[in-house]
Amino acid sequence: MRRQTELLARAVISRRGRFLVARPAGGGYCYLPGGHVEGGESLRACLERELREELGARASVGRYLGAVEHAWTDRAGRHHEVNHLFEARVRGVGTEPVSRERGLEFLWVRAAELPAHGLEPAPLREYLAGRRSPAGGLWASTIERRARRRSGGGR
Repeated sequence: MRRQTELLARAVISRRGRFLVARPAGGGYCYLPGGHVEGGESLRACLERELREELGARASVGRYLGAVEHAWTDRAGRHHEVNHLFEARVRGVGTEPVSRERGLEFLWVRAAELPAHGLEPAPLREYLAGRRSPAGGLWASTIERRARRRSGGGR
């Protein structure tokens, strides 16, 4: 099986104390809106395109917040992705967002509810709950966390 690292652009969209998240229809986890960068596409252009395709929304992509590296294994094999996060605003998205993509749902979730909704990558749960951006921006890794736990260092 050929392994590759997937490059994604994700939007942190908040409104009235809630964050917009996407999830597979009936899925047990969720993630921030956005998606895969296409060849030759900038991260910002990717995010604008993905939000238009998924929500039919015009997006205003703001400042870069940082990145989260994520790895996991499932029935399809091992996966590795790097999620680049941007603040964003969308127009035309109501309190019950409607997805334009089959099998994808959107919902507004309070920060305290993100763990119960299974927000992935997991480091985003803590980051969004505090909404504190380190001076150099956010950097988190599920790979590094797993390695520290195996070696007995960190949580």
